[in-house]
Amino acid sequence: MAVTEKSALFAVLHAASTLEAHVESKLETIGLSLPKLAALYQLTQAGESLPLGQLADRLSCVKSNVTQLIDRLESDGLVTRTADPNDRRSRIAVMTAAGRKAFTRGMEIQQHAEHELFGALTADETDRLHRLMAKLEKQEQ
Repeated sequence: MAVTEKSALFAVLHAASTLEAHVESKLETIGLSLPKLAALYQLTQAGESLPLGQLADRLSCVKSNVTQLIDRLESDGLVTRTADPNDRRSRIAVMTAAGRKAFTRGMEIQQHAEHELFGALTADETDRLHRLMAKLEKQEQ
């Protein structure tokens, strides 16, 4: 490939980085990040509590990363940790009332940022983008 040719990979990675930075800057105003919001989302989907190992699986990351993430959420007062009654070796992350409030506000911010970022696209362009991303994801499997 000639140096002057556009690289689809670099274009997608640059766009992803730009979009992520935009959303992160918006979430930062309320003390959240995309990983924190993703963890709160998974806890919400699970009924507000999950063993850390299951949370790691749902976030597609290793348990040590989830432990660090839960450490930060716990220090922010958004989750607590309790013993797992079904497994003495396991801990459960439980969302607090402050966590529910932060999640709700974080999702509002994320949705607003998404509208800002993708509002310029037509419905057809948005649909095509979804189909293209799905096609790329299929390649990974």
